Parts: sequence; C-alpha cells; structure tokens
Amino acid sequence: MSDKLKEIDFEAAIEDYLINQGGYKKGNPQVFDRGLALDKETLIAFVKTTQLKKWERYTDIYGESAEDAFIKRFSKEVKANGLLAVLRKGFKDRGIEFRVCFFKPETAINPDTVKLYDQNSLHCTRQLHYSLLNENSIDMVLFLNGIPVVSLELKCQFTGQTAHHAINQYQFDRASKDPIFEFRNRVLVHFAVDLFEVYMTTGLKCKDTYFLPFNQGSNGSGNVGGKGNPLNPNGYQTAYLWEKVLCKDQLMELLHKYMHLQKELIEDEKGKKTTKETMIFPRYHQLDVVTKLLGDVKANGAGKNYLIQHSAGSGKSNSIAWLAHRLAGLHNNGDEKIFQSIIVVTDRKVLDSQLQDTIYQFDHVLGVVECIDEKKHAVDLRDALNAGKRIIITTLQKFPVIYKEVEVIGKNFAIIVDEAHSSQTGEAAQKLKKALGNSEEILEEYRQMESQTEAQTKDDEDKLVEELLSHGQLSNLSFFAFTATPKAKTLQLFGVKQADDTFRAFHIYSMRQAIEEEFILDVLKNYTTYHMYYQITKKVADDPNLETGKAIKEISKYESLHPHNLAQKTAIMVEHFRSNTKNKIGGRAKAMVVTSSRLHAVRYLFEFRRYIKAQGYDELSVLVAFSGSVNDQGDDFTEEKINQDKQGKTIKENQLKGQFHSADFNVLIVAEKYQTGFDEPLLHTMFVDKKLSGVKAVQTLSRLNRTMKGKEDTFVLDFVNNAEDILKSFQPYYEAAVLECETDPNVVYDLKNALDQYQIYQPSEVEHFAIAYYDQDEANIQGLLTGCLKPAMDRFEAKEPDEQEVFKSALARFVRIYAFIIQVCRLYDKDLQKFYVYAKFLAKCLPKDVAVKLDLADKIVLEYYKLTKSYDGEIVMESSVDYIANIKGGVGSIEVKKDPLSSIIEKMNERFGTAFAEQDKVLEQMKNDFAKDDKIVNAAKAKDRSLFKYLYEQRFKDVAVNRYESNDLFFMNLFGDETKMKFVMDMMSDVIFNELGSIENKA
Repeated sequence: MSDKLKEIDFEAAIEDYLINQGGYKKGNPQVFDRGLALDKETLIAFVKTTQLKKWERYTDIYGESAEDAFIKRFSKEVKANGLLAVLRKGFKDRGIEFRVCFFKPETAINPDTVKLYDQNSLHCTRQLHYSLLNENSIDMVLFLNGIPVVSLELKCQFTGQTAHHAINQYQFDRASKDPIFEFRNRVLVHFAVDLFEVYMTTGLKCKDTYFLPFNQGSNGSGNVGGKGNPLNPNGYQTAYLWEKVLCKDQLMELLHKYMHLQKELIEDEKGKKTTKETMIFPRYHQLDVVTKLLGDVKANGAGKNYLIQHSAGSGKSNSIAWLAHRLAGLHNNGDEKIFQSIIVVTDRKVLDSQLQDTIYQFDHVLGVVECIDEKKHAVDLRDALNAGKRIIITTLQKFPVIYKEVEVIGKNFAIIVDEAHSSQTGEAAQKLKKALGNSEEILEEYRQMESQTEAQTKDDEDKLVEELLSHGQLSNLSFFAFTATPKAKTLQLFGVKQADDTFRAFHIYSMRQAIEEEFILDVLKNYTTYHMYYQITKKVADDPNLETGKAIKEISKYESLHPHNLAQKTAIMVEHFRSNTKNKIGGRAKAMVVTSSRLHAVRYLFEFRRYIKAQGYDELSVLVAFSGSVNDQGDDFTEEKINQDKQGKTIKENQLKGQFHSADFNVLIVAEKYQTGFDEPLLHTMFVDKKLSGVKAVQTLSRLNRTMKGKEDTFVLDFVNNAEDILKSFQPYYEAAVLECETDPNVVYDLKNALDQYQIYQPSEVEHFAIAYYDQDEANIQGLLTGCLKPAMDRFEAKEPDEQEVFKSALARFVRIYAFIIQVCRLYDKDLQKFYVYAKFLAKCLPKDVAVKLDLADKIVLEYYKLTKSYDGEIVMESSVDYIANIKGGVGSIEVKKDPLSSIIEKMNERFGTAFAEQDKVLEQMKNDFAKDDKIVNAAKAKDRSLFKYLYEQRFKDVAVNRYESNDLFFMNLFGDETKMKFVMDMMSDVIFNELGSIENKA
C-alpha cells in the first residue's frame, strides 16, 4: 500500500489545515498532565499574558504555590459548575476573577476585547496518551488554552476501517473514569471520523454511548437529499468538519453561543424523579441554517422573509433558540444592532422554558427572554416591545389589540414563526404587521403615486390608509418561518423565488434525510389497510328526492357509527394491541385511535371498555381526548367526565398527557386533539378510522415517528384510507415542497366580480359601511354597521337555499384569499379594501348552516357488513421528486344534484358492496322478532336498560333457534361458538334497544 494511503496521513492532513489555515498551533503530547487532564503550562501562560495585574495580586497571596492553587481552584469550579460554565464566565479565588478564555465580541468597537480574543491559544495535539491506567492514545485532541475540549478518532477506509470502528473504540476503550473523558468537565464533544462520514457524541457511557450523524446530507446541507455527504472534488468528503466547524472562529462560537447543558426531570415507572443532564451540541444542519441565516441578514439587513423546511425530529426548538439568541446580538458591518427585538410566535409552552434555560447559559442574565403567555395580556406584549426586550415569546393572537400602541419608528423586528401555516397568512398576521411595520416609507410610496394636491391624505381616509400600510412585505420586519410541512401559501409568503419562478424554502432538512439518519422512524414502514364492504337497504315505503352529496355523507356517517361497525373494528384493534403492540419497547408501547368525530371518540371509548371487560383483559386501560361536550342519546359527555385514573379520580385535561405516559394506560382515543404537536416516544401503533389527506395526514401519522431506546419500528392500521392516498400525502414532504408559481394578485378581482353577480349588496352600502367602520369614534358604531349590512342580509334570505350556500362559500373564499394576497403584495386599492372589511362582517352575519340537516337514520338499515384486509406492507416514498403545489383562484360553481334515496343507496352499495357470505349479514330478521315481544318493546320505550338487558338476554337464544331453519349454516356456526354468540348478542343489544325505543305506539 502507498505510504500516503494510511490513517496517519489522514491525521496529518487535518493537522496541516488546522495549523496553517484554522488558527491552531501544533500541540505537544508530552506536556499533558494525565491526572488533571490539562496542559497546565499553556493555561497558566494564557492567564499571565492576558490578566497580568490579576496574576501579580494572586502571587502576592499564594506566593510560590500560586500556580498549584490556581489549577486546584479551576478544577474545583469545573467539578461544581461544569467546564462550559467556567469557559464562559470564569471563576473567582480570594476575590480575584480570572478568565480561562475570551470569546469574540459582537462588535469591533473596543480593540482591547478584540486583542484578548486573539490571544486565545488553540492547539492541535496528535496521538495523545491520556490514561493513568494504560498507554492508550487518542488520534487527535483540540485544546483551548491548555484545556481539552474536542477529541477525534480517525479511521481510513483504505486500511479497512470506518467511523463505526471509531465508535466502537469510544464505547469500549475510552472509559469515562479517565479524567479527560469525564462528562461535562473536560472534553465536551467527541467525533468519530472517516473519509466519508462523521459521527458525534457529547457523553461517553461505555456500550450505551450514542453517536449522532454529523453529516451534511448527500446533496449538501440545506438541500434536498438523504444521509451522507456530497462529493468534494477538492479534497476529503469530510473536510467540512475541520474547515467549517473546528477552525478557531467557529469552534469558539460553538463553545460560546451554541453548546449548552440541558437538564430534564425524568420519572421512572415507580414514580421516582431524577435529573438527566445532556450536553447539547448542534447537529450539522442546525449549525448550517443558523450560520446561513445570520450571513444573509448581515448582508441584506431587515425586510426579508425566510422559510426553513425542517422535518420532524430535526430539533426545531433548539434551532429556534439558537437563532433567536444570535439575531438578538447581531450587528451589521457598521457595528450597528440590526434588530430591536426578536419575537418568537409559537403555541408550544415547552419552548419558553427551553429558551429561558438555554439563553441564560449563554448570557448569565435573567430576563433576556420575556414570555407573554396565557397568564399575561396584550398590554404586556406592548410594554415588552416598547421597552426593547431582546427576545419575546408570544402567540399570534396577542397582536390584534395592540397594533396602534407600539412605538416602531426607526426599529427593526425579527419574527420567528414556529410551525408556520395558514394561520400566519391571515388577518392576525396582518395585525402583527400593523403593530410592527414602519409606515413612513410606505406613506411615501402613496405620496409618489398620488398627485401633488392629494399628497396630504384626507382626514376621513386616515384609518383606511393605516390599514393599507400593513400590506405586502415591510422593510423593518424579517420573518423566519419554521415548518416541516409548508403549504402553498406558506411557500409564497416566506419562500425564496427562484429564477424559474418557483418558490422554495431557504433551507431544507428533509424527512428523507431525517429517516435515513435515524433521527425519526419511517411511519409508513409497516402499514395495513382494511376495506369495509357494506350494503344498505331502504326501510321506508316512499322514495324521497334528496341532495346526493349530503345523502352520501349521511349514509357513510350512519354506517361508521353503527354498533356492528364499531364492535368489529374494536375487536380487531384490541386483539392487535394485545398480540403485537404491547410487546414492543420492552412491554411499554402505547397506541392511539384516531376517530373522525367527537361522537365517534365517545362511542369507541365505551365499546373498548365493554369489549375489554367482556374478554377479561385487565391489563388494558383506555383514555379519550376531545374538546367541549358531546351529547349522545340524551347524555352529555366531556373528556374530564369520562376519564378516571386507577383510583377513580377525575383526570384533568392538563393531566392527560402525563397519565397516558404512565404505566397505567395503554390506548388513547382522540378526536382532533393530539394529532399535532404531541410528543410521546412510547407511541408505537396508530389505528386510523378517519379520512386523512395532505398536511393533516403527515402531521397525524408523524406522532409515531419519535425515537427512543428500544423502539425499533412503528405500525399503522388504517380502516379508511388506502395506501395510494397516504403515499400521495407524504410524498410532497419527503424531500422538498415547491410552489410552481405565485398566486396572481388579480384573482381577488375575479372573486369580487363573481360575487357581484348575485346582486346581494350595493356599492353605496359598501361605501357607507366603510365610512362608518373607519370612523370608529362614532358612539353608535354597531348600529350604523348593522344598518349597512341589513339590506344585503334580506336579499340573501330571498335567495334559494342552494344559491345561498354557493354565495356564502364564495364570500368566505374572497375574505380568505384577500387576507393572504395582501400579505404578499401591496394592491394600492382603497375600494377593494373597503369591500374586504364589508365582506368580512357580512360573512359573519349571514345565518349559519343555511342548508337543512339531513337525517336518514329512520329511513335506512345496514343489511350486510364485511371488513377485509386490503394492504399489508411498506408504503415506499420516492426520492428526487419535487412536489408542485399551486393556489387556484376563481369562485367556481357548485352544482347541487338530487337523486331518489333508492338510487343513492344503490350507488353506495356499488361502491362499498361485495359478494357477501350469509354470516356477514346483520341480523335484521332477529330484530323484527324482538319487536313482537311487548315486554321488551315497553322496556326499550321506557329507557329502562337494566330490564331490557335482562329480558333481551333471556329471549336471545330462543329467537336464534326460531330462525335456525332460515339460515342453518349461520346458526350452526353461532351455536357452536359461545364467544361468537356472546359477541353477536352484545353487539346487537344497543341497536335493538334504540330502534324499539323509537317505535310509535300502535293505534
């Protein structure tokens, strides 16, 4: 083998770069004190050089033992507070404060602080023998003023070894009992490096040591790709590590402004709480996105928008914390501060404490982060903004009431949006711009557009113009929007317009890369779908004409809530959980049932409990999550009313997550709640009984993707969606979402023209409304506004129901699209703005639920039902396919089609029917037999469930025997299986009770 193809040559190449271009000096391994894990000579020399007067005072106190006393005190402080804290704020001894390093100042205004930074001494030391127990050596250690901070174990594929061999060395040969590897007290980060890949850890725990990938991605950081690194035609594929991360300036910045000690309170299965400490070092994409964003802002100043498409599992909370902190201290090339305040808009409560803790470690100053949570009011947000608080965490809803009271002249603001979606593109976002937007330059645009005689805006138009000022992009606001699933509107509002007129994110860390790097699990790896077959029959003599779309929805709802359907699916879910899920993650795995409505969630809960009790499955316990109150057959249910802990105590809403995480509960049934933003690593299985598509499908199923020790896979059982539709939903976000072309702002005129055709409002009414609206000093403002709207409301009432429904839909669409368009560009159209405020209020005043509710429960019956597995396996997403999204304008038309009920049922049966076996038939005949028993009918009509249950169970077998001859095969099967007999009997009980209870009295 060539002399230049060995590991030692790889080592030499890294050293050569760091010494000649990276700001390091060559280190001498012989001066390293293995017991102290320090290069004492360099550390003392640094202190004497940079803090001479303090050192002279120190030697006056300690005399000849000053150096030993210094090292002893340093080691004690590190043991107590950790090396990172000592590097950042130094320590005191006998009233004398020492620094062991100096970080780069934010500005170059003070040359003395720049000089101190330049005097830091960084060494690159090869083959360092570190142990008191043996002569093991580590390939390379990087020292800061004699203190070891980074270790590297290097491997070369040409000699048959990879980074994974380096990882094994760290796990089995690098003992944390050696002082140099003592967690948080000496080396802070360890790298396993080969010619193609890099891995990183911050704590050595023998065989439990966990290394994270520290690679750029196959196409480079910030671009679409998978795991690994791109081709580097000019050198090593892993050269970015020493060229962009370990060089002096970047490493010092990492130690100063990125690394932090995260503390978590962990509760074990017995309820014992301990504090878990984790040293956080940014993953490469996190460091890269913050670096690139800071560089762009420094070059271009305030006024740009940035979209960051980072997958779940990408560490968005830490990325946001680092970005907020760095933007708060960012200065331009003239050493001027760029932003007055950094505003983080989020609904995640955990982000507040995380930001507080993280930033305090950087600055050691309380109050840097101001949280305007639900306990505070909009006025607190106003005061924080006016006081120039550096970092403010709030929700978008706090802005609408303060936008007139914020002092913004000459101030720039950075707004970081956590999980940016359509909520950031509507009216609340417009109010945020009003609150923070600098109006002077926009007013100048208006002045230039209008003639000299109109240069001064008329008094009665002041408020209208004030509202127009918030439209479009504002030069004093920069938005930084983080999301894993950008919609088309989000791409246009925050994305970067490309040369081909498409819109893309500024920086991408794709789902594909996150899965391949094993930061998240692939939730489509094990996916099973079931298909329902059912047949409906009409049980009324007449055949009414019904609106087809609504009738189909009602038939589907009837089927989905039918006790037989719920019972069949419940049995499948419970048995799958017991035979598969509960054995996962060391027996701690949990499941979620996603239902299509709150009523479904409530009925599923009771069906789960009934089935679990009937089968004697004592180890299974179920919780339910939904908002508000649900009325089912006269009973009102709330989440808190029906959730109880093992002691029978009510589980409060804020206790639900903790209870589900505990060992007491296995299954959580949800309706809307917990389908987004819910992180439970123990969640392994999801049962889906709800139509999912697009972003909602990705967000819901992604609840499963969190990783933890022992969690190797996930499982989805889907009763509603097919594999093709799920793939279609996930594919756009697997790599990169791209907006094909921006929305034509003129679409709002098309929408307005279409609305005009309905002749529901008059221009004079719109004008009068606007005059009253913008003159809100008027005491009788509400009366005036309602008077302007009343004529349109009367004309609306005179329209046919179908026409009313189309108009309402079109009006809501105009309001929504206009609110979005004006975030993207300035229209300079006062008349359209007047119509917008009119339309917004008219939409609120038009009667809700115009269409008559359709109820078919008493007109149809479920005759046949069958549930069969239709897909079982992996749903494979494709690589290197750009998703094209588009926003389409125009009102369109809604054709209301009507068909006879019999025809609608026939179509439904064609779609969902199949070749039914007799045993799939729901026992309609037996129901008719029970209807002939007056005692049972009277018990049902009296709503006496206990008496009904007693009589029903007494009669069930007799009724079944009487029907034996009509279907001998089915009833032989039934009588031959006691479990099946009980299942069918229980399943039919509620159906018969409800139907017999509604029978009219005989004449």
